[in-house]
Amino acid sequence: MIDVKVKGERFERELVNMFWDEGFAATRIPASGSMSYPSPDIIAGNGKRYLAIEVKMRSNLPVYIPKQDIDNLIRFSERFGAEPYVAIKIKKMGWRFFKVDQLKETRGGFKVDESNFYSGFDFKGLIGLKQLKLIDYSHNE
Repeated sequence: MIDVKVKGERFERELVNMFWDEGFAATRIPASGSMSYPSPDIIAGNGKRYLAIEVKMRSNLPVYIPKQDIDNLIRFSERFGAEPYVAIKIKKMGWRFFKVDQLKETRGGFKVDESNFYSGFDFKGLIGLKQLKLIDYSHNE
């Protein structure tokens, strides 16, 4: 059985590689969550945009995110001058990226579930390339 921490690091490295492949510099912050200063899991930038990213990987939805994680992400982002995002990778569903206001608030923090997972950005949408969106045909315009 793979250690959860090792598995999380693998997915963070995958995301760092995706950023480098698209012209961003990116790095993991291995000490995130273990020091007294707020820090995200990944920072990325291309000289025009700077992103601070909290990464969560799960086998399925919903994904619960503690309020403290989001507060720390926002505090770091404000001081660093970065845009705060939460990156979620669900097995067999891929990556989605969320602004804080796209998360559902709960008593203890935030969550992403089936109702808002696809409202997040795909990777191309996050970095400013074409956003792949599902079309909702239930409303007539």
